[in-house]
Amino acid sequence: MDYDTLIDAETWAFIHETEGYYPPDTISAGIAAQRATYDRMCRAFFTGYPDGVSAQDDRAGSVPIRIYECGAHDVTVIYFHGGGFVVGGLDSHDDVCAELCARSVVRVVSVDYRLSPESTHPAAFDDALGAAQYVALTWPGTHILAGDSAGGNLAAAVAHASRGAMSFAGLLLIYPGLGGDMTRGSYRDHAHAPMLTLDDLKAYEQIRFDGSAPENDPTAAPLTDSDFSNLPSTVIITAECDPLADDGRDYRDAIHAAGGKAVWVNEAGLVHGYLRARHKVQRARASFDRIVAATKMLAAGEWHD
Repeated sequence: MDYDTLIDAETWAFIHETEGYYPPDTISAGIAAQRATYDRMCRAFFTGYPDGVSAQDDRAGSVPIRIYECGAHDVTVIYFHGGGFVVGGLDSHDDVCAELCARSVVRVVSVDYRLSPESTHPAAFDDALGAAQYVALTWPGTHILAGDSAGGNLAAAVAHASRGAMSFAGLLLIYPGLGGDMTRGSYRDHAHAPMLTLDDLKAYEQIRFDGSAPENDPTAAPLTDSDFSNLPSTVIITAECDPLADDGRDYRDAIHAAGGKAVWVNEAGLVHGYLRARHKVQRARASFDRIVAATKMLAAGEWHD
């Protein structure tokens, strides 16, 4: 794959800056070292809160959460952070959630689910589902499930598991890993992509499941579900230069086949983790604008693709 052609100079600068804080071989370090390195990288890219946004830490039962508000809200976005189910937390996506709150004019509740290897699957899913139930009961109104990468997996898994029990107005997935076939398509074509490789995905999977992934388990891999009906209106945004890109397309197609509403945007020339580049890279800035627009659309109960 000719990434020198696909990826522009601004994005390459972001990639090199990221690798300066989080070298590509960090996945081979111990868990504590991975987390410390990831946290340092996230702090380096932290851009602060927009004016008017407040944040408060609380708990959804046993699960830590952070609540972002910028006024009175009747829409709540339940946000699950990325990090391969191994790294990340309330601080890693702090400014992303604050900015989503301010620009979309919604309450955002960020969920600090348990990580592997200390708590393997289904611990993260159980936390995500429990937190979503708590938020829906605590803040009446409209609720949207959202997340990036591993968090996108959890948002989709909660949407599948909660049908008939809870009603969500929308599902917003940002470069999610949904359990696609690792032997074909973007997994093969972008196996050596900057920022996230196929080997990285396999290593995270080994840690998440303490071995091989379970078969046909939608709580682990939403794409393996046999039923894609009655899901919330769904927006999936992926990065072109990312092994996970085809998961977004395949998830959209499965929802369409079941008669549902879904749209997939594959961002040209972008890489996994580009949310951190939204203030430095024009392509990432434009994508975040689309994420905000999608949030507003779902919050208003509208649909256009």
